Formats: sequence, C-alpha cells, structure tokens
Amino acid sequence: MPEILSQQEIDNLLSGISTGQIEEVETPEEPKKAEKEAITFDFRLPHRLSKNQLRTFQAVHESFGETFSSYLVSRLQTNVTINVSSVDQLFYSEFVLSIASPSSLYVFRIQESDALAVLEVSPQLLLAMVEHLMGGVAEGEKNARPITKIEQSIVKGIIQRALADIQRAWKTVAELTFKLERYEIEGDFVQIAPASEIVMVVSFEVVIGTQKYMMNLCFPTFALEDVLAKLNTQHFSGIGTVKGESDWRAPIFRQIGTTQVQAVAVLGETVLSLRELLHLETGDILRTNIPLTGEVQLQIGGKTRARGRPGISKGKMAVKVSKVLRDQSLGA
Repeated sequence: MPEILSQQEIDNLLSGISTGQIEEVETPEEPKKAEKEAITFDFRLPHRLSKNQLRTFQAVHESFGETFSSYLVSRLQTNVTINVSSVDQLFYSEFVLSIASPSSLYVFRIQESDALAVLEVSPQLLLAMVEHLMGGVAEGEKNARPITKIEQSIVKGIIQRALADIQRAWKTVAELTFKLERYEIEGDFVQIAPASEIVMVVSFEVVIGTQKYMMNLCFPTFALEDVLAKLNTQHFSGIGTVKGESDWRAPIFRQIGTTQVQAVAVLGETVLSLRELLHLETGDILRTNIPLTGEVQLQIGGKTRARGRPGISKGKMAVKVSKVLRDQSLGA
C-alpha cells in the first residue's frame, strides 16, 4: 500500500531538492501490539478423561463417601465425614512419587478387566481407626509408622467394607467386582501400571472427630476402557433427538390405565343457618338445589369432572354419565 506524505514532509522534500540536502523527518512510532500470552501444551499428557467423565466419577465417589462414612460412624462411635477433594488424571509415576513413606497401600483386582487398582490410606487414619475400635478416643495427631500385623488384622474388615461400598457406588456406571489382593507399605512395590500410563486418582478428606486424614484411590485408565466407552455412548445418545409423542404415550397410558381413583356423586347441596343446624332432628326434610329430575355432579379428586343421572345397576346405586366436563367449571 503506497505511503501518504504529510505536508511537512512534502515541504522538506521540496526544500531539500533546491538545496541538495534532504532532512529526515522523524515519524512517531506506532504503538506495538500487545503480544498474546502463549499457553504451553504438554503433548506427553493427553487428557484421556473428559470433564463430563470426571464429574461422573466424582458423583460416584461422593456416593461412596456418604455410605462409608455412615458405616464408620456405627463402628467407631464418633463423628466421621468423608468428602471428595479432587478427581485428577496424571502419570502413574507421578502418583507413585506422591505416596508417602511409610504408607498403607491396599492393592485390589478389578476382575472384569483383570487389572489392579490401589486404595491408599494414610497410616495415621488406620491408627486412629484401631484406637477407636479398641475403645480409645484417638486424640491428637499420630506419627506415621508401619502398621503391624495385628493392626492390619483389626482394620482388614473395614478395608473390605470400603471396597464393597466402592463396588456398590460404581454400579451406577458399570458392574465391576473388586477383590482385595495384598497389602504394601512402599509405593515402589505396587506396580499396577507402566510409569507412563495415565491413571485416575480420586482423593478423599476423611474427618474423624476433629482430625483430618487423606485417602486416595488410583485406577489405571486402561482398566476402565469399557466404562469410558459406555459413558461416551450415553453422552451421545443423550444429545440425540427426543422421541416423538407417539412413542411414549402408549406405554404411559398402559401403566396408568389400571390406576383406581375415587369418584363421588354429589346428589345435592343446600345452605343452612346455624339455628337450623342446631334444631335439626331425625325425619326433617332438607331441600337441595338439584331437582328430582336434575343431574348430579360426579367429582374426582375434589373437582367436578362429569354430570349424570342417578339410578340402580345390578342392584347397586349408580350414576349414568350424561356429560363429561372438559374444563373445571361447574357450568361447562
């Protein structure tokens, strides 16, 4: 695009031609455009779990937390709260590095995929459980130390109940079976996946009385391939077109067609004063607002739905419907 000269530049150019010297005129610099901030992307860590899938898994484990905390309240006889603090996906090597030493690692097998997963429980949490089960109060923070064989036997039933509650919570997304395999105290001895494999880590905050403890669940993503495929199918089917009215009317009517409702036939109404009501005696005749040849009101759910004529059918009092009211007014 050709550059347009200002009047000062033109004057300087003409004067420079006549004198043989051309002065350079400084032009104001254009403001530099603000550079966009570059965001780094880690190609080594692909996101195998979508945000919707992570939210689904968080809801699943929140249900587990509510169920398992209720069980611990009855066993430990104290207030217990379990909350999901985070649901993340990271390399298995990163999860191993985050494991404290010593720790309490319960390796269990997912029988449907023949893969292993890990339930990490802090030793302080297990020691607090043991003390409550033995009748103590578990006041103050415990120092981390390896759990003895006797203490492992005491809490083994609680860990098996935790796996059963996790399995029950997972039934909302998949029918999985969890079986406890072994106990480890060091993360280096728990090889459930290659170091570069993506795993899903669910972190819990366990509050017993006034003390807070941590508990983690680690699932390799290759063990959840069928579950993830199922969740993707449910997502795409959920955004499909809504079924037509003809598809759901027939099943609904079949279900509610046999429902029984109470119908009341109002033979007549009248208005009495309080004095007349107090002097009412057996044999008195009350004159209603419906004549002998008039129609009675048929009420369903406290509202007039039809009109009819009273009579007898098969030896029982009956009402023959003569008009169905489509609106709620009596005069329809």
